[in-house]
Amino acid sequence: MAKKTPPIRYINRDFNSIKEDLIKYAKVYYPDTYKDFNQASFGALLFDMVAYVGDVLSFYSDYQLNETFIDTANETKNILKLAKQMGYKLPGSISSTGMCAFYVTVPAAATGLPNEDNIPTLKEGSVINSNGGASFILQEDINFASSNAKIVVGEVDSNGVPSSYAYRAYGKIISGIYETELITVPSYKKFLRLKLTGENITEIISVFDSEGHEFFEVEYLSQNMVQRAVRNRTAADKESVPYILRDMIVPRRFTSEHTIDGDTFLQFGYGSASTLKNDMFPEPSTAALKLDGKTYYTDDSFDPSVITKTEKLGVNPAEGILTVTYRKNTSGISNVPVGSLNSISNAIIEFTSSGVDSGVISTIRDSLQATNEEAILGQTSLPSPDEIRIRAKDSYSAQNRAVTKQDYLSLVYRMPAKFGSIKRANMIQDKNSFKRNLNLYVIAEGVDGKLAFASSTLKENLKTWLNQYKMINDTVDILDGRIANFGIKFEVVGVLHKSKSEILLKAMNAVKEEIIKSNFIMGQPFYISEIYKVLNDLPEVVDTTSAIIVNKTGTAYSTAGYDVESNVTKDGRFIKVPENVILEVKFPEQDITGVVK
Repeated sequence: MAKKTPPIRYINRDFNSIKEDLIKYAKVYYPDTYKDFNQASFGALLFDMVAYVGDVLSFYSDYQLNETFIDTANETKNILKLAKQMGYKLPGSISSTGMCAFYVTVPAAATGLPNEDNIPTLKEGSVINSNGGASFILQEDINFASSNAKIVVGEVDSNGVPSSYAYRAYGKIISGIYETELITVPSYKKFLRLKLTGENITEIISVFDSEGHEFFEVEYLSQNMVQRAVRNRTAADKESVPYILRDMIVPRRFTSEHTIDGDTFLQFGYGSASTLKNDMFPEPSTAALKLDGKTYYTDDSFDPSVITKTEKLGVNPAEGILTVTYRKNTSGISNVPVGSLNSISNAIIEFTSSGVDSGVISTIRDSLQATNEEAILGQTSLPSPDEIRIRAKDSYSAQNRAVTKQDYLSLVYRMPAKFGSIKRANMIQDKNSFKRNLNLYVIAEGVDGKLAFASSTLKENLKTWLNQYKMINDTVDILDGRIANFGIKFEVVGVLHKSKSEILLKAMNAVKEEIIKSNFIMGQPFYISEIYKVLNDLPEVVDTTSAIIVNKTGTAYSTAGYDVESNVTKDGRFIKVPENVILEVKFPEQDITGVVK
């Protein structure tokens, strides 16, 4: 009689369960063959080794399966890969933007009046430095002779006649410097992928091959048209409209990719310059698989890999030297406080007249000064894995248009790195408006890594970015969110065999970790009951007698005017937070205090 197949419990997958099942199996089906189940026997060693292998295999099978879904993945690299499939791109090094004030002293004419020939124009691309080592690039020409510039008498001679005039004008700046990298392309390669050696890269400025052909950056390789800004030189409104937007077909194109490690890659397409055709698509006969027994082609026999074999995915650079120019941040922190800009390391100046004396030019150049009257903000820390999950899902559902609240928030966080970045945002419909007016409340990240109000330049960039995607009947007001700083005071009863200082240190660290994990968003309440749970879970704590929320005010804290203490619910479980307010424990080291009994 044939032996029955034993029942196998597939749900038993840990070490102890597998070992227990193996022993039961041996006792039932091999009672006469093996009888020594002593823990010190050689058979026990074999049971342990098999159970160990089974446990490891079960773990890795579960782990690998979890890593294929964005909700369960743990490794940041895998989360980013899954997010990329949903249309989310990790930004490069985030730029800081803002307005900078420029000053120059110009010698007066012999009559004592301003000499217009000596008034310079500070050109786009000039480099300004901060006292912390960060560099910034001027994004626009500054004509000190324009009506927007302010002029005052600088110096007068012994007769009271002006000998020089001081000019002040403002210009938009962005963090970073320009750098050029030469990359050798040994030969033509389909879907060429190149790694740039530079760090903290924010934006790819230009890519040229050895023959002078320019490659254009696109969102995806199948995109064959871009909009390019062309300087307006002839039109009557060139002062108010400095650039004209034109559509351009770009067979030579690439996409950029930034990794969590700070690396930047350029990805090119399939085609080659020798077979460049703008209207080339795969032939149906070449895109179908010839299967045995079939005399016709159906979608079942379609070969999707053939789709990639088209110049519609762009032309690869040929053999030679690839010249890549990009902008990169010179400092890990490019957010700078008021008054931090103190020098112009590379001043590009131009005069309307070619007859300006070289000595006068040198004097004017030496007199150039710069300072920032507002904080230069925009840089934020990289999003956490949980934030990437949320933004990836929102990005997938937004589909490059802004209809719902989540669509708007997704686009806010997707703003290109070169325009700056918003740390937190929330969208609220204005109930007092007769139109479909939306109030977008935003918060940036300050110089110290804490929450801060967004600069006017950053909000202007955000407005321009959203205008591309919003509904035609939507009006969006971008406003500052409110930051409410608070602290935590707790009291616990500790175990007898531990010192109070040791218990207090562990308790404070546990509360700090809980605060960091909270990762507050705008309008999110804070549950005080979580503090009780965190403290009571510590083995050194017998009980938590109290956990109190206190307001934090003063020169170092926010002036939002939101009373946190008074908005604690009557049962003391959580803090009520309006939709335009975000909570923050600004200085955990001093704002979280405790007592051990």
